[in-house]
Amino acid sequence: MNRRDTVLAILALGSAPLVSFAQQQGKLWRVGVLSPRARPASLDLDFMGTFAPRMRELGYVEGKNLIIDWRFAEGKLEHLPELAAELLRLKVDVIVVEANVGVTAAKKASTTVPIVMGNSNDAVGAGLIESLARPGGNITGLSSITVDIAPKYLELLKSMAPRVSRVAVWVDGNSPAHRVGLKNFQAAAPRAGVTILPIEVGTPREIDNAFPAMIKAKMQAFVFQSSPQFFEYRIRIVELANKHGLPFVSGFREFAEAGGLISYGHNLASNYRLAATYVDKIFKGAKPADLPVEQPTIYELYINRKTAKALGLSIPQSLLISADRVIE
Repeated sequence: MNRRDTVLAILALGSAPLVSFAQQQGKLWRVGVLSPRARPASLDLDFMGTFAPRMRELGYVEGKNLIIDWRFAEGKLEHLPELAAELLRLKVDVIVVEANVGVTAAKKASTTVPIVMGNSNDAVGAGLIESLARPGGNITGLSSITVDIAPKYLELLKSMAPRVSRVAVWVDGNSPAHRVGLKNFQAAAPRAGVTILPIEVGTPREIDNAFPAMIKAKMQAFVFQSSPQFFEYRIRIVELANKHGLPFVSGFREFAEAGGLISYGHNLASNYRLAATYVDKIFKGAKPADLPVEQPTIYELYINRKTAKALGLSIPQSLLISADRVIE
């Protein structure tokens, strides 16, 4: 090879990564978003609505170099597998999924397309990933924990309603993590001085039926972990709880904003901003198996003073001071 050929060869090798990079920059990326809930009236007002703006901040503009395909099961969990398959037929590059039941459907649909958990509950305990540090497979994202939540829920409940001694724990049969959570509540119950009664609640009918069941069992309050079904029907839950005079503690501020007594949990909107950063890393070549799953580090305490007053409960000053928001 003469000198001229050598120079040309070196230039060709040096230009290859630039060509590849340019091709990637010009790529039209496709993200599928899968949710078990009903489509919100406005994504801008929903916690998942933070995903697209964060993608824009990262340089992905819908209609230019990004397509987002939204799929909602409308509360019909049996539709999730078909919706996941539909996203795969669209040849999405990544699927962003809400809740364990959605992650499970996406995982069964594909073991190769990257899956980012926007929010999940105890993903390790639910068998969705191998570990937080090295999730393995094609799944990564965000996952909350249940071990520390149970005693905190009971502590908050007793702070607001010290005379409560019988507490129902709602268990969504669609969520394996709820079984783990129930054990945590049962373990924390003696220290909190309460008796726990598990109640299977998953469908809208079961939500309605749970209230007469709690009244018949002489339950004085109830608690529950996150669940798409519970979130979907939060207005109904709040109405029935206040009608029957039953205080409850939930995981998301949307319940307190709807009229529930107390909520303590992570901010779902911030989760979906973080989910966008995971998608960005995957677009840039990272493998889901190598991206550690993050846990929420900041929890929010919301208290509804109006509901407390209606239930005849006083809010300790210590809670008022520590609350992120007191709803008047």
